[in-house]
Amino acid sequence: MVKIDNIELPDFPLLLAPMEDVSDPPFRALCKEQGADVVYTEFISSEGLIRDAVKSTMKLDIYEKERPVGIQIFGANLDSMLKSVEIVEKSNPDIIDINFGCPVKKVVSKGAGAGILKDIHLMETLTKEMVKHTHLPITVKTRLGWDHDSIKIVEVAERLQDVGCKAIAIHGRTRAQMYKGEANWAPIAEVKNNSRMHIPIFGNGDVDTPEKALEMRDNYGLDGAMIGRASIGNPWFFKQVKHFFKTGKHLEPINMHERVEAARCHLQMAIDWKGETLGVLETRRHYTNYFKGIPHFKEYRTKMVTSDASEDVFAVFDEVEDKFSDYQFV
Repeated sequence: MVKIDNIELPDFPLLLAPMEDVSDPPFRALCKEQGADVVYTEFISSEGLIRDAVKSTMKLDIYEKERPVGIQIFGANLDSMLKSVEIVEKSNPDIIDINFGCPVKKVVSKGAGAGILKDIHLMETLTKEMVKHTHLPITVKTRLGWDHDSIKIVEVAERLQDVGCKAIAIHGRTRAQMYKGEANWAPIAEVKNNSRMHIPIFGNGDVDTPEKALEMRDNYGLDGAMIGRASIGNPWFFKQVKHFFKTGKHLEPINMHERVEAARCHLQMAIDWKGETLGVLETRRHYTNYFKGIPHFKEYRTKMVTSDASEDVFAVFDEVEDKFSDYQFV
């Protein structure tokens, strides 16, 4: 069993990574249904929260069926981060997660996200004060370091644990790498194998097959895997990994009926959550992924991403299920 503070999780839990414009409530709910043990919101700007920006506050919405769920916030100003903690608490998440890893320029340029990797003292101070400011467990998501020459993740993890952080998820790249090259899990294993560490250490980066999740567990000894890009268009990835762990065999490919049902469910939840117009518009990036790889699919994909009325999109789903019912996914 793995525990984040008092939250009990199964051995080697699978966590849905916070992903901007991806891990909204409908997608998180789908991933939860398919085996994700913990899910995280899109990252939320602390400055946006204290200004009551609509886009930021909307990201605080959570479904009961998502639990345990973490709300992730980012920022570099202590006062703003503490005020945002008070706002986040009102949504009653199970976890508050701090983003010390986002590599995007507009975040880093403000000293937030991975930008804070240049100032480990500030990283430690923010974490310490936030821990003192809430009854909820504080966790951290970060990267190996700013660049190859400044990797101090073993020291960083110790310092975060010492000020009360309850778990750390580490992406196996530096900020300089962005998402290029291969993730390096060896430094994450160093953190886990440090005799001083007693909180869960989760690995992140390039876990895109059940075999890689197994490798992270058995070869690197980590406490769990945080899954990001592999889940986009494939919320079943969590179920696939767990099946592989249990049986040593791959789960049967997800068939057309299941994919169409997931797309329908996703779109309907999005409409229920944010209304017809935004629900249709902002779900486009998701549901076309459900049908990747199908030959001669362009006509249907075009309809999906250009139809403005949900009834038209649902009609396309019906067409797809009827026409491609016998298609064999691999």
